[in-house]
Amino acid sequence: MTKVDWKPGTMIYPLPAVMVSLGETAEEYNIITIAWTGTLCSDPPMCYISVRPQRHSYEILRRTREFVINLTTRPLAFATDWCGVRSGRQYQKFEEMHLTPGPATVIKAPIIVEAPINIECRVTEIKRLGTHDMFIAEVVNVKADERYLDPRTGAFDLTKAEPLVFAHGQYFSLGKKIGKFGFSVEKKRKKRKVGLSRSKK
Repeated sequence: MTKVDWKPGTMIYPLPAVMVSLGETAEEYNIITIAWTGTLCSDPPMCYISVRPQRHSYEILRRTREFVINLTTRPLAFATDWCGVRSGRQYQKFEEMHLTPGPATVIKAPIIVEAPINIECRVTEIKRLGTHDMFIAEVVNVKADERYLDPRTGAFDLTKAEPLVFAHGQYFSLGKKIGKFGFSVEKKRKKRKVGLSRSKK
C-alpha cells in the first residue's frame, strides 16, 4: 500500500451539513449553512460553529450570541446548499426557500420548523483562529420532530429523517446502518457464550 503526502488540510469527513438560524427580530432573521460544526462536551452539553468574519451572519452572531443548529435532510438539500451560497445581505432566505421561522423555547433566534432537530445554543466564548472564528456555545434546549420519534422508546430515528452530510464539496445522505455503539463488544460476548456452551457438551 502506497501513501501520498499532502499539505495539511481539513480532511475530516463526512461532516453534518447544518443550517444555522439566527437573529433577534424577523427583519434580521437569517440562515447560514455550515459544515464546520460539532460536539465539544456532553455535560454540560456544548457545541460549536466556525464562521468566516466576512459572512453577513458573523456580526449578528457576535452581537446576539445566540443561534440554532438545524439538522438537515434529503428533502432540505436544495435549501441547504442555496443558503450557503447566497448572502443574507441580498436575500430573505426564509422567504426565498419557503422555510418557516418558528419560536425557540429559550433563545430569541428562530428555529427552522422543517428541520427534524433544532438545537438552541447560547455562545459562551468566541475564539479567533484564522480564516474562521469559533463560536463555542452551550446547548440550552433541543426540539425534535415527533414524526421521527419511536413511539415505544421515544428515541429519535435517524434513518427516517434521511440526514444530510458534507464531504469534499459534495452532499450525501447517510446509507444503511451497520451497527450501534458497542456492537463490537456485543459480538465478542455472543461468541464467548457460544464457545462456553459448546465446551460444556
